[in-house]
Amino acid sequence: MQSTNKIDVKKALNEKEGFQVWWRLLRPHTLTASFVPVFIGSMLALTEESINIILFLAMLAASMLIQSATNMFNEYYDFVRGLDTEDSVGIGGTIVRDGIAPKTILNLALVFFGIAILLGVYICMQSSWWIAVIGLVSMLFGYLYTGGPVPIAYTPLGEAFSGFFMGTIIIGISYFIQTGELTAGVVLVSVPVALFIGGIMMSNNIRDLEGDKENGRKTIAILLGRKNAIRFLAGMFIAAYIATAILIFAGVLPLWSIITFLSIPKAVEVIRKFRTSSTPLEMMPAMTATGKTNTMYGVLLGLSLLISTFF
Repeated sequence: MQSTNKIDVKKALNEKEGFQVWWRLLRPHTLTASFVPVFIGSMLALTEESINIILFLAMLAASMLIQSATNMFNEYYDFVRGLDTEDSVGIGGTIVRDGIAPKTILNLALVFFGIAILLGVYICMQSSWWIAVIGLVSMLFGYLYTGGPVPIAYTPLGEAFSGFFMGTIIIGISYFIQTGELTAGVVLVSVPVALFIGGIMMSNNIRDLEGDKENGRKTIAILLGRKNAIRFLAGMFIAAYIATAILIFAGVLPLWSIITFLSIPKAVEVIRKFRTSSTPLEMMPAMTATGKTNTMYGVLLGLSLLISTFF
C-alpha cells in the first residue's frame, strides 16, 4: 500500500469522526456481497412458491453480520501482523487512524458472530439442522480468510473462496431454507454472482498489489502483475455476463433477466478507472465501482426473477 501523509489520507478518503468510525469498520462498499446472494436466492425461491419474510430477514441479517465480522477480523489481523499502518488505503482505519483498541475490534467481531449463530439457530429450527453445519463451516472460513497460520486472503485462492462461500453457498442456503430443496438450476445461477463477488476481492487485491507484495502475500494480482490482473478482472466480468446470457437462452433464467446487462457500463467503468490509475488512492473509485457493479447486477437479477413470477 503506497505510503502518503496521514492527514492527506484522511482528507482524501473523507474520513469523519463519531459514528462514521464504526461504519467504516464494516467496509460498507463490500456488504453488497452479502445482500445480493440472499436476495437472489430468495427470489429464486419465490419463483417456485411464496417465501417466508421472517426467514428472509433472518438470513439477510446473519449473512451481513458474518461478512462484517470477517471485515473486522481482517482489520484486526492485518494490524497485528504489521500490514496496516496509519497511511494504509482501503482499510477501515479504525485501529491505526482512529485509535480504537485492537481487542475491541476482535471482541466486536466475536459478538457479531455470536448474534449470527443465534439467528442461525432460528433458521435451522425453521428449515434443517444441516444448515448449522454449513453455516459453521462458512464462519470458520470467514475467520480463516485473514486469521489462522496461513490466511486465505494472502494466497491466490482468496477470490475463489469468497466467490464460492459468499455467492454459491449463500444463494443455495437462501433458496433451501424457503423450499426445502436445492436444484441444479440454483447452483448454475450462482456462478455469475460468484464471479462478481470474487471480482470485489480481485479489485481489492489490484489496489493493494504493491503493499501486499512487500508484505509477502501471493495473491492472483501479485502473480499476474497489475496489467494482467486488470485483464483478469475484465475476464471475470465478461464470463459472468456470458454465463448469464447462456442461462437465459437455456431457460434457466427468465427472459426478463436480460435487464442485468444494464450493469455493463458500470463494469466497463471499473476497468477504465483501474487502467487510468496508478496509486491506491486513485484506485479507490474503481474499487467502489466494483461493488456497485455487483449491486446493480444482483438487484437487477433479483428484480427480473420477481417480475417473472407475476408476468
